[in-house]
This record gives sequence, C-alpha cells and structure tokens, in this order.
Amino acid sequence: MNSFLKHVGAMMIHNEERKAEYYKALVEKKSDYEGIFYVGVTSTGVFCRPTCPARKPKYENCEFYETAQQALLASFRPCQRCRPLSHPNQVSDMIRVLVEAIEQNPEKRWKGQDFRALSIDESTARRQFKKRFGMTFVEYARARRMGLALKSIRSGEKIIRTQLASGYDSSSGFRDAFSRIMGAPPTRFDDSRILKAAWLDTRLGPMIAIADDNELYLLEFVDRRGLEREVERLRKRLKAAIIPGQTLPIQSIERELTDYFEGTLTEFKTPLHLVGSDFQQRVWEQLRQIPPGETRSYADIAVALGKPTAYRAAAQANGANQLAIVIPCHRVINSDGELGGYGGGIARKEWLLSHEKSGK
Repeated sequence: MNSFLKHVGAMMIHNEERKAEYYKALVEKKSDYEGIFYVGVTSTGVFCRPTCPARKPKYENCEFYETAQQALLASFRPCQRCRPLSHPNQVSDMIRVLVEAIEQNPEKRWKGQDFRALSIDESTARRQFKKRFGMTFVEYARARRMGLALKSIRSGEKIIRTQLASGYDSSSGFRDAFSRIMGAPPTRFDDSRILKAAWLDTRLGPMIAIADDNELYLLEFVDRRGLEREVERLRKRLKAAIIPGQTLPIQSIERELTDYFEGTLTEFKTPLHLVGSDFQQRVWEQLRQIPPGETRSYADIAVALGKPTAYRAAAQANGANQLAIVIPCHRVINSDGELGGYGGGIARKEWLLSHEKSGK
C-alpha cells in the first residue's frame, strides 16, 4: 500500500524535510537523484531533472514531483537544456521533434496524419515514449494539454475571468487549452448556464469537481483516460459554460472526501445531478445500494434491475459514471471475482475496496 500511495498520492511533494533534501540535491547536481524527483520552477514554467546545468532557482520557486507526468499535469513544460523526458545523454531526435511540436501547439489533439506529416511512425513514437519515461506520446500530449487547462482552475476564478473579460487570447495555451476543454466562458454570464470547476487534492491523487450552486455534476481523477471527452459531453449536453470557481457542493464534497479517506464517512450527502439516460440512472442507483466493503458483479446489477440478460448494458452504464467514489462503480467486479476495469486505474480500485473493507 505504501508504494502505491507514493505513486498516486498528492502530485506535489509537500513534506518540507523532503523538499529541503531535494533542493540540496538540485543545487549540488547529484546524479544519484536522477529519476527520484523532477523540479518545477514557478518563475520560468519549466520542469527539470536534478542535474540540470541551468542556473539554480530560488527555493521558494521550486515545486517537486515524483514523475514527469505529475509535472506536466501541473502545467510545467520540459526544460530544453536538461531534457527531463529522456535519459541523460540519450536524446532521441524523434522525441525532440515531437516534444517541440507539442510546445508549438500544446492544445492539439494528435491524429495519424499529424505523425505522417513529420515522417514519424506512430507506433514507434508510442514505444519510444513509453520506454523513455513510462507513458506513451499520446499520454504525454494529453498531460501537457490538461496541465494547461487545469492550471487555470488552480489559479482561481479571478485570474481567468479577468483575462477573459479583457479579451485576452493567446496561442501560448493558457486560455485556449481551458476553452477547448471546458468551453469558452462568456463575458456575460446572465444568459448562459454556468458550472464551476475546482481542483481537489486527495489521498489517491488530484481530482476535478464540477458543480453549480446546488448540485455536483462530475467528480473524476484528473489523470483519468477520457476525462476531456467527459467534460466536453457534459458541457454540450447541458449547453453550459464551465469556469474555475467554488460552490457549496464542491466545498461539501471536498470535506466528505477527506472524511471518507480518513475512514470516518461511508455515505456521501452532497446533492448530485445525474446526467444520463433512464437506464443509466437506474444502474447508478443500484451502485449506491452496494454497502461499503462489499462488491457486486455486472450480472448482479442486471438481475437487480429485473433485466438479467442486460449485464453488458449494465457494464456500459457503470463505465459512464461521472461521479467517482460517490457513485461507487469501483464496487462492481467481474463474475469470476477479477477486479475488471476502472476509469481511475486498477490500483486505485484495489485500494478503495481494501480501504472500505478495513472499515467494516
């Protein structure tokens, strides 16, 4: 459990003793810390490896991360001097070309023709990125794109609204990335439906919460595959703008998640707004009936709905759940006892089930 928590815990390292150790290693360019941490420099917006030859930043301008993906999701871009996305002295020309292409247009969603335009084989790019730093090229591009969008959420409502109200529009990525994922917030809010989005740090990693003033619409881990599509579907279905901010449901779910992870809460009371078909909502209601520490199969859910042959449809509805943990799709497993899939990752699913069983 400890190694798992180390991997998926809060993105930025907050322990002051550990930060001081890492900063000393950074100043002294200690090579034995390679792969142990990455440093994000808030004054420049780049992240580096411990042995970066660049002038060392001030301590207060440093944020430390355990993986490159965490630094990307925190909106930092890779340093051009130490190239943290490749092993020392092993900079692949293909990786360099692709990283530079992303920096030229970080909001871009890559397709097959984009690789062909650069005379690069897509499968080769996937393998090399995976081998070099543990994630595919597509995962890297998505992390960079999401990092820029989530930066505006973490920066708070005042900054993004001020920029939008002044008509600021830059290809650098800050506004564009947020607008492409969340929808361009209008300068006049009276005529449109407004949802607020907030970043929540949890024991299993950062989550994004989206709500209006009365109900919670979405709660997901920020590194969930397909999160952008989920947000886009929500925005288009509701014809809503999504802007950074806080609401009572967001504050409520943040408190409840803290209590849940501390083992003092088993039932969430935050009001929910379920966006789905009648069948999907019936499935989600069945999920909420599963007691903490227990599991059901997709077939069990189908039988409970009075449609025993609809287990595949039940599985699809389970996967369409947009309220992680609160609607406990992690409590549904395969009929053979295997854990099955989970949008937040199998390791998180296993941890959640173990956590709930230990509290029984």
